Amino acid sequence: MNVVEASGVLKDYPRVRALDGLNLKIPEGAVGLLGPNGAGKSTLIKILLGFTRPTAGTVRILGLDPDRAPLEIRRKIGYMPEVESFIPGMSAVDYVYLAARLSGLPHTDAMQRTHRVLNYVGLEEERYRRVETYSTGMRQKVKFAQSIVHHPTLLLLDEPTTGLDPRAREEMLKLIRDIAHGKGIHVILSTHILPDVEAVCDHVVILHRGRLVRQDALERLTSTEDAAYEVRVKGDRARFLERLDHAGLKSRETEDEALHVACADGTGPILRAAVEAEVQVRTLVRARSRLEDLFTKLLGEEL
Repeated sequence: MNVVEASGVLKDYPRVRALDGLNLKIPEGAVGLLGPNGAGKSTLIKILLGFTRPTAGTVRILGLDPDRAPLEIRRKIGYMPEVESFIPGMSAVDYVYLAARLSGLPHTDAMQRTHRVLNYVGLEEERYRRVETYSTGMRQKVKFAQSIVHHPTLLLLDEPTTGLDPRAREEMLKLIRDIAHGKGIHVILSTHILPDVEAVCDHVVILHRGRLVRQDALERLTSTEDAAYEVRVKGDRARFLERLDHAGLKSRETEDEALHVACADGTGPILRAAVEAEVQVRTLVRARSRLEDLFTKLLGEEL
């Protein structure tokens, strides 16, 4: 089943067209919704939530029409907004409990789940503090907690790592990975941070100027179209590079100090170069292009 379907969706604002005839099917699992600022990601989410209506076209989320079944949809989905959404003076317990009650949970269940999810996100010691006294990372965890307190079928995350330092960012990504791959909740991660998608998602949707540019499984999108290999060697690296060049094999060093070697004839020429250079091959695997490279290529062609 597709968790989201959009057909011919237009969304016009007075001076801009946010979505331009969008046709889209988002599958189950963990899906990255990618695009630069202004691509239409947040507008699509608002339409799915029923916060705004499309100018034209139709959308379905979990098979439901946001116009006709808004309450049923909101019972089945969780939403973590990018913007601050706290009520001044509320503790984390009060805030998450309110979200649980608004989703339809009775008092006892709502309170039990509130404490459970605050423990889950790592705020058990700080749960009774007012949210406005929290750090940015803690606030993001509270927003995440309220989005999952009712155990939704689908979780919509809008820029969940915005403003986080590296440690807080990794903690958030760990939570998202666990929800998506360990708790049976489908996730749509809307972001412009490509490494977040690579760390969490198994499917990618790329939007630009309100249109679908490309979508596919992450594995297929990041596999190289040309025959290339990632190589790590122990020994005289310079001599190995010399033998690769002598064999007519183009190579470049990657950010993690491996070698990216283009070779249309398989691994044989690379191994022969290693033997000639008297180096030990530690890693020899098919190279994968980074999502960032694909993203830049696609948007460059689109522009």
